[in-house]
Amino acid sequence: MELPWTALFLSTVLLGLSCQGNDWESERNFISAAGPLTNDLVRNLNHPLEKQGSGLVAGDTDIYVCQQPLPSFLPQYFSSLRASQVTHYKVLLSWAQLLPTGSSKNPNQEAVRCYRQLLQALKDAQLQPMVVLCPEMPPTSSTIQRDVVFADLFADYATLAFQSFGDLVEIWFTFSDLEKVIMGLPHQDLKASGLQTLSSAHRKAFDIYHTKYSSQGGKLSVVLKAEDIHELLQDPSLAAVIKGAVDFLSLDLSYECQSMATLPQKLSELQHLEPSMKVFIYTLKLQNCPWTGTSPASLLLSLLEAINKDQVQTIGFDVNAFLSCTSSSEESPSCSLTDSLALQTEQQHETAVPSFPGSAYQRVWAAFANQSREERDAFLQDVFPEGFLWGVSTGAFNVEGGWAEGGRGPSIWDHYGHLNAAEGQATAKVASDSYHKPASDVALLRGLRAEVYKFSISWSRIFPTGQKGSPSLQGVAYYNKLIDSLLDSGVEPMATLFHWDLPQALQEQGGWQNETVVDAFLDYAAFCFSAFGDRVKLWVTFHEPWVISYAGHGTGQHAPAISDPGVASFKVAHLILKAHARTWHHYDLHHRQKQQGRVGIVLNSDWAEPLDGKDPQDLAAAERFLHFMLGWFAHPIFVDGDYPTTLRAQVQHINQQCGRPLAQLPEFTEAEKRLLKGSADFLGLSHYTSRLISKAGQQTCIPSYDNIGGFSQHVDPTWPQTASPWIRVVPWGIRRLLRFASMEYTKGRLPIFLAGNGMPVGEGADRVDDSARVNYFNLYINEVLKAVKEDSVDVRSYIARSLLDGYEGPQGYSQRFGLYHVNFNDSSRPRTPRKSAYFFTSIIEKNGFPAKKVKRTPLPSRADFTPRARAAFSSPSEVPSKAKIVWEKFSKQPKFERDFFYHGTFRDDFLWGVSSSAYQIEGGWDADGKGPSIWDNFTHTPGNGVKDNATGDIACDSYHQLDADLNMLRALRVKSYRFSISWSRIFPTGRNSSINQQGVAYYNRLIDSLLESNIVPMVTLFHWDLPQALQDIGGWENPSLIELFNSYADFCFKTFGDRVKFWMTFNEPWCPVVLGYSAGIFPPNVQESGSLPYEVSHVIIKAHARAYHTYAEKYRQEQKGIVSLSLNTHWVEPKDPGVQREVEAADRMLQFALGWFAHPIFKNGDYPDVMKWTVGNRSELQHLARSRLPSFTEEEKNYIRGTADVFCINIYTAVFVQHATSRLNPPSYDNDMELKASDMESSSLVSTMHPDVPWAMRRLLNWIKEEYGDIPIYVTENGQGLENPALDDTERIFYHKTYINEALKAYRLDGVDLRGYSAWSLMDNFEWLHGYTMKFGLYHVDFDHADRPRTARASARYYTEVITNNGMPLATDDEFLYGEFPQGFIWSAASASYQVEGAWREDGKGLSIWDTFSHTSLRVENDDNGDVACDSYHKIAEDVVALQNLGVSHYRFSISWPRILPDGTTKFINEAGLNYYVRFIDALLAVGITPQVTMYHWDLPQALQDVGGWENETIVQRFKEYADVLFRRLGDKVKFWITLNEPFVIAAHGYGSGVSAPGISSRPGTAPYIAGHNLIKAHAEAWHLYNGTYRPSQGGQISITISSDWAEPRDPSNQEDVEAARRYVQFMGGWFAHPIFKNGDYPEVMKTRVRDRSLAAGLNESRLPEFTESEKVRIQGTFDFFGFNHYTTVLAYNFNYNTAISSFDADRGVASITDRSWPDSGSFWLKTTPFGFRRILNWLKEEYNNPPIYVTENGVSRRGDLELNDTDRMYYLRSYINEALKAVQDKVDLRGYTVWSVMDNFEWATGFSERFGVHFVNRSDPSLPRIPKASAKLYATIVRCNGFPDPAQGPHPCLQQPEDAGPTASPVRSEVPFLGLMLGAAEAQTALYVLFALLLLAACGLAFLLYKYCKRPKQGDTQPSQHSLSPISSF
Repeated sequence: MELPWTALFLSTVLLGLSCQGNDWESERNFISAAGPLTNDLVRNLNHPLEKQGSGLVAGDTDIYVCQQPLPSFLPQYFSSLRASQVTHYKVLLSWAQLLPTGSSKNPNQEAVRCYRQLLQALKDAQLQPMVVLCPEMPPTSSTIQRDVVFADLFADYATLAFQSFGDLVEIWFTFSDLEKVIMGLPHQDLKASGLQTLSSAHRKAFDIYHTKYSSQGGKLSVVLKAEDIHELLQDPSLAAVIKGAVDFLSLDLSYECQSMATLPQKLSELQHLEPSMKVFIYTLKLQNCPWTGTSPASLLLSLLEAINKDQVQTIGFDVNAFLSCTSSSEESPSCSLTDSLALQTEQQHETAVPSFPGSAYQRVWAAFANQSREERDAFLQDVFPEGFLWGVSTGAFNVEGGWAEGGRGPSIWDHYGHLNAAEGQATAKVASDSYHKPASDVALLRGLRAEVYKFSISWSRIFPTGQKGSPSLQGVAYYNKLIDSLLDSGVEPMATLFHWDLPQALQEQGGWQNETVVDAFLDYAAFCFSAFGDRVKLWVTFHEPWVISYAGHGTGQHAPAISDPGVASFKVAHLILKAHARTWHHYDLHHRQKQQGRVGIVLNSDWAEPLDGKDPQDLAAAERFLHFMLGWFAHPIFVDGDYPTTLRAQVQHINQQCGRPLAQLPEFTEAEKRLLKGSADFLGLSHYTSRLISKAGQQTCIPSYDNIGGFSQHVDPTWPQTASPWIRVVPWGIRRLLRFASMEYTKGRLPIFLAGNGMPVGEGADRVDDSARVNYFNLYINEVLKAVKEDSVDVRSYIARSLLDGYEGPQGYSQRFGLYHVNFNDSSRPRTPRKSAYFFTSIIEKNGFPAKKVKRTPLPSRADFTPRARAAFSSPSEVPSKAKIVWEKFSKQPKFERDFFYHGTFRDDFLWGVSSSAYQIEGGWDADGKGPSIWDNFTHTPGNGVKDNATGDIACDSYHQLDADLNMLRALRVKSYRFSISWSRIFPTGRNSSINQQGVAYYNRLIDSLLESNIVPMVTLFHWDLPQALQDIGGWENPSLIELFNSYADFCFKTFGDRVKFWMTFNEPWCPVVLGYSAGIFPPNVQESGSLPYEVSHVIIKAHARAYHTYAEKYRQEQKGIVSLSLNTHWVEPKDPGVQREVEAADRMLQFALGWFAHPIFKNGDYPDVMKWTVGNRSELQHLARSRLPSFTEEEKNYIRGTADVFCINIYTAVFVQHATSRLNPPSYDNDMELKASDMESSSLVSTMHPDVPWAMRRLLNWIKEEYGDIPIYVTENGQGLENPALDDTERIFYHKTYINEALKAYRLDGVDLRGYSAWSLMDNFEWLHGYTMKFGLYHVDFDHADRPRTARASARYYTEVITNNGMPLATDDEFLYGEFPQGFIWSAASASYQVEGAWREDGKGLSIWDTFSHTSLRVENDDNGDVACDSYHKIAEDVVALQNLGVSHYRFSISWPRILPDGTTKFINEAGLNYYVRFIDALLAVGITPQVTMYHWDLPQALQDVGGWENETIVQRFKEYADVLFRRLGDKVKFWITLNEPFVIAAHGYGSGVSAPGISSRPGTAPYIAGHNLIKAHAEAWHLYNGTYRPSQGGQISITISSDWAEPRDPSNQEDVEAARRYVQFMGGWFAHPIFKNGDYPEVMKTRVRDRSLAAGLNESRLPEFTESEKVRIQGTFDFFGFNHYTTVLAYNFNYNTAISSFDADRGVASITDRSWPDSGSFWLKTTPFGFRRILNWLKEEYNNPPIYVTENGVSRRGDLELNDTDRMYYLRSYINEALKAVQDKVDLRGYTVWSVMDNFEWATGFSERFGVHFVNRSDPSLPRIPKASAKLYATIVRCNGFPDPAQGPHPCLQQPEDAGPTASPVRSEVPFLGLMLGAAEAQTALYVLFALLLLAACGLAFLLYKYCKRPKQGDTQPSQHSLSPISSF
């Protein structure tokens, strides 16, 4: 290149200077120094601004941190400098980079190498490096605390630098900017102390250098500011440094060109220093130099002449100011001293395209202004830097819903929704329901492979009113759960503190226009940092504050809908900025050191392009637009603490122009500016689109954003549109914005997190095909890549908006931004991935757009598949096999024990997986060269029997939807995926001569992708889809398939075995054999059931063995995998386990199904003897020459035996079997088994493919263990098929829950070596003959949609939970609690008059409604009645003894109203009846038992019912009169009264369903409410009567007993179900509790729903009666305690009844089910659910202000045969009472507990069939003795101990039966006749059992003798021993 004349002149002068040396080591050259490298310089040299030179030079900011590889242009750049006579180059080291730990013992070797390469590059260009050790602030370190420490640390660092680079460097500087370094020192408030610190550090470095490293003549100095030099010399410590610890003086010199003094004069002033020193001008800054005149080099010339004449003692200077650097797209960058030099000034240029743009915007715009479209849109094939973060985002108000859950307060968006301001009157009440679905959302993130999740915290969910105080614990728990789940899934949480949703309570105080909100925000932020900061390391204070200011307070389009762009908008921004700054400083001061997180802000901005690039005014307007949008917030934080000058000037200008303050821009104080400046660790940026900006049109003085800003916004009509009118697709804008933000704000010092980018599709668009968004992401992400790679912008993340569809404010749900579609019409808010989700995952996986596919190294498998060494079997199974022990062990289990849910976990390396098969999911039946299979042929044949003529042509389209399948697998968190390879996709003809490489590529991609996701591939070679070409030669009937299968297997082992370590040769060979060749319903549709199934199985077994040996011999040593096959069977249970031949039949069926294949492989190489024996004998009886069952040669047996490394089993259900003599002809496999099978009763309540029989799993696993030894077992298929199940497939959840639990029992309790479990199936698929009508999938597949979208069912979420927990561990809340109840706790037992008294017509008792009801046919089970019941009317003594057995202090019983008042009125008081109760009460008191008297327990006098009963309002007075009698006659003895027992049952079942007396069901929509209304009023009147008349003298307490189940939502992640569960409890318990214990009126939800449904049905008023205000007052508070009956829990869900249905149930709108894992009882409605007891007690505490609670009933029933050892009841009582103890620990005011019931009694409509008693009442004995059960003893122990003594404390005395314990049975001995003897009841019972046992023994003995007699002749004729039986030998 040519040098202009200035350069030539300078060269001459410099050469002369170097010759004379200027008395500073004459051999050295004069120094002309350039540099250092900065990020801006690197960017600008690497990426041209324009084709002509632009005068780019190094600045003194934005330090370049060395990174490898070095920029490729550096050698050319350095050479051009040397050619311009530059001799030295400044290099700035990074202390923090070189010593990241602060110690020179652990340097960053990579950084050392990088700097050495840089220094060597300078040397290679003949430039001498000048190295600065510490150019800026020192690294922040907790170790830097004292001056001496800093000096030592710096000396340590300097020593490393001298050692590492001393051979390349001769000139060193310790510090180049003392002020910056001092600012970085901790605890340095005074500049003087800072200077002393640095003087000490410099002195140490100087001494070290000259002592050890300056032998070759190197020099060291420190840079000082020239203007401060005289002042600095006044400091003794620094003066000492200058005079004795520098080799030359280095100065930072600024020169004002307009000053009177010349530059040489200014330099000469420095020569008066003492002692005289040589001077090096380290930095020369020229200011206000416009360069006018003939020679722009005049200043340079005068300076050089002065130096030449020895006017100044200068040894060199900085020449950056005189350099011009050129960088173009066509040339390499170069620099020179030129005539066209243009120095930067602070003056603003008005030219349209200035040759040297002054502002960052102008430079960016100029850089791209001349790009062609092709250059602009060129696609970059490259990847992002390692460590780049990929993520997605949401906002709390967009997705959470749960608007009033957990005490959350309303936000401004809730208020906005209530105003119906959003499109379609949409609200965010439920939104995407993420509040209930954190697990589901995290599963979506796993599916995406997202690395960071940006979510926001709802301020009002933490602090409901916005003010600090008591945070909502449920809100905190939600975010804790979310954060923990994210981290557990490897996703980094990025938490936003404020995403537009201000608490409404704060808005009502002025919101962001009230200064106090800043303090409130700081309190909220501080809480979040403390609560979550131990796990959250990326914090965003505010998300897009521009939107809050502009749309929320400017245009009013967003909440809080304030339209005040001139004042409110600016004020809001002002306070937000202050809140942000204070929050950042709070974190910096209080949390950063410990938590090590980062805090930033996310700002949004469009890119602004001038409408007319040639118009300077449009250019200025575009720049102004950016300052108004982005700079408004960025400039104060990232630049100087204040608003941009442009913004301030424009506001001032518009106000002046309008003559009034159109806009009021607040001002920051100087302190606030300092607080703001630098208050961010990163810049978060959101960007969606670009704008064309022009100067303002017609200027008006109407306040608006554009008017105030002085610009107009436009769009290019050619820019593609989106569903949002404000978003156009303009990809190139994001690159320009990023470059601008980097140059203007972050300057390379801070990273940029791209935190929001995306586009919406419309509400009506295809729910999954969002190809337009895929294109958007593709283009925008590529532009981000260009910014990173070509513009050197430090972008650290790309976060797509958004994870899922949500509430979009004013647009409601009409705009969908989600990668996942949300169905807002479904209450479960299902999420379905869109195409963009899969695309985004592909970008994440590739980290961008690699130029070519990189071959990834397969990840090693984490699973241990090493088979356990096991004994080899040489003998066959016995008949029946030894595994019969399984029936002996389990078949006699009581149901409670059998079904009891076990808590525990599996082994740590347990392999959780899901299964599928090729034909069922792949589709692509003829794609890419695949050959047809027999299933292709079969499904294309008419009349094939497949439902709806379905085919697998497309199926789930997995062949084309691999990304979708992988997304599901990652979301599920499975550790393995079992799939099959389609033989005909690999070998289209079935032979290795036809390899389909595209098919191979598909499986390679699948396997590689699985391993990249840490999922183990479990590969099945044959899952029934035989190539049709092989079927054409006979299929499995042809033995040649053995070798053909082996060649196929060999190819797979060779091709995939380096990555696949778990192989299964065949899946369920029984199915193709029996269904394909016997029944003929599967292809190849052969119906020859006599011999062919056995022949085909013979070939398959040998084919399996052949493939196994091929792997063992050729591949195992290197690949180290395992090989097996998947077998299947139902569990088989003998119909009568006590009958031997039934057990043999069960064993025989298992051998014919499972042993058929397992026995040869796992046992002895041959079929089970029972098969050989049975088929052989039947063949002989059929007159066949040989057995239909082929035989193996001895060689074949040896070859087959042991050809499996593990046992893989598929199980679904169980059957009952009985022995049967089946017909001989025609011969068939089914008849060969000689049995009759029948289905078991399913535990499922819906139609399923198989009966649910969970316990079958445990028994089968045990059978396999007993039969085949202790071999590792994998359950490779288990699942349930449902017909068109909903996404909320609760039935499938129960199936997997119970089956997996049985597998857990087998593993933990039985020692089965269970290694893995795979659920069938991953997704709905082609289910063979069922087509697509039977669904097994954890994921629903929409087969009506071309893209086959997959949506997770509830079972997927549940299965993920099981995987995450590795089983079913016991929840912490469910752990048993040891401890005692409070002193004085009341223990009681209960009964009711009609249920126990009997004597229904004695002593003047009147008829009750239950007398009438039980004497009405079809009302009571077994036609039972209470005429006698337990005869308690005559057995006071016996009842008292029973109570004494229990040790209770109280007894709750009821008084029979008609026994006291026969006609219900006080016209006649029955003294005999009263006398009974007096005697009974006296008997109780005599033994220290306190009576608790229920006045009404359902037995209303029939006479009152005859006049309407509880529907007649007069009953209120009748009840009051009845109560008065009781209080008056018994109140001196009774101090504990209960007015009514369970009014809910009285009203709902007596007057609604009619299942209780009086049995009214004709008015279900009105009668229950009327009855309930009167019940409440009757209670209140009785309470007031006692309270006002009797309490003062009698001193008792009185209340009511209310009953309620607890209700859990069926789906806790479904808002509708959550609300339904609440409604269930309010309609049951709250119906009566709310008026009495709360406000005198019904629950609001009850009033609202009944009223709405009444009006909808055409009524004029609600069917629910209303209380008058006076009645409310009289009812409210009529209690002394809360009497509470509780038994069970339900799972509730919303159910919408037709409005025409008028009933209590329809009004409630709730249906309920129970979890099948909950233990049953004798009552269909009662499941054992202890956890619900604690929860409902806590609910009572919270709902009714913690009243004193007495549990007045709790217990469980049994049916069936008597068993005094009632373990189920013992479990129930122990666990429920323990939950009550936990409730006491929860501060529930629980005062007492009552067991129901003291004895078995008349259980209402079920008669005596259901028994609740802890005492058995022997109804076969006329004396009805009360016999204690085991539960009575348990309860007595709990009572004695007042709880549960901790066994860790040693044996407690209360656990021993007291010596003075009273009698345990009834005191009256009753005798019964037995075989002529008079025996006691217990003796007679024992005798009966003994007699029965003797008879059974005799029968068994006789059967055994007959069996032996019949069997001996048969065996004698056939074979000497059963063990040597051969089916051939019998011929």
